[in-house]
Amino acid sequence: MIEPLTILGLESSCDDTAAAVVRVSPNETAHILSSVVYGQEGLHSAFGGVVPEIAARAHAEKLDLCVKQALIEADCSFGSLDAVAVTAGPGLIGGVMSGVMCAKGISAGTGLPLIAVNHLAGHALTPRLTDNVAYPYLMLLVSGGHCQILIVHGCDSFTRLGGTIDDAPGEAFDKTARLLGLPRPGGPAVEREADLGNPASYKFPRPLLDREGCDMSFSGLKTALLRTRDQVIKENGGLKPLDRANLCAGFQTAITDVLVEKTRRALDIYLPTAGRNPGFAVAGGVAANKTIRAGLETICKETGTAFFAPPIALCTDNAAMIAFAGAELFVAGQRNDMTLAARPRWPLDRSRPALLGSGKKGAKA
Repeated sequence: MIEPLTILGLESSCDDTAAAVVRVSPNETAHILSSVVYGQEGLHSAFGGVVPEIAARAHAEKLDLCVKQALIEADCSFGSLDAVAVTAGPGLIGGVMSGVMCAKGISAGTGLPLIAVNHLAGHALTPRLTDNVAYPYLMLLVSGGHCQILIVHGCDSFTRLGGTIDDAPGEAFDKTARLLGLPRPGGPAVEREADLGNPASYKFPRPLLDREGCDMSFSGLKTALLRTRDQVIKENGGLKPLDRANLCAGFQTAITDVLVEKTRRALDIYLPTAGRNPGFAVAGGVAANKTIRAGLETICKETGTAFFAPPIALCTDNAAMIAFAGAELFVAGQRNDMTLAARPRWPLDRSRPALLGSGKKGAKA
């Protein structure tokens, strides 16, 4: 790279409509010129979860406004951009389609190159956006819909060491919040309650710790919480505030223990080939959880591995990570055309068997 690259990024894979402008200098230092996110909490709160059709319609209504605001805040015009990058999958297909069609329209109208970005790669490359972490590094990608441990070799080169075989931790947090009558989003709500509780009050399982490898499972943990909640209600005639806080604390600690131990095993695989400056990063919505971060940081200190965690605003879905990933792919020579299609499924490590099975549309993860 000789000249700075200025990239517009679009993200609409779930329930956040986002646009951002990122400038990457020749020394690979990145600057977020703007990052705009329009959430949809009010649209989905009555349903206990994200309704795909409502999300897609909201994206279609807000994407152009989001792009306009991002350009204004970055003090940029389309003429000062080098490319437009867009999440092309995986995600809720209606939302992904909305973003892809918007990006295609911008590309067709301005002549800007079009760059398709894997949403998961956006999260996985966030440590390079924020800290310019050198390849290869170990990454725990832990969010509402995904949980994988990866060695990141390059912007389009990943080795998956393990992942969840069922529910992702973020999904488990959301379902736990629903079971305990807590508001959305579930992760922050459970964390707030957990701060008030005693994690030793109830005993929860640590799934798959008795098996070798880095794969994880959280569905059984969610079921254990449901059964424990029902038993508490039966014995006490209801669920008191302290009971709820203790349940949250025990649940959060169980998830933390699993993530920490599986990361420890992944570090044992990664470190012998990491070189002089090994690095570990965590990203995704669940990476905002302070207890989980603290546990992961502790094992990094124990193994002499540099620990990286993005700011909270870059843990959840955002377009800055998509713009940056698009910049790296642009430098690597990637260009897409108007045949670009939205992909509900798009695994990062295409050499490994799918964790969650596959169907007519390909591997899920």
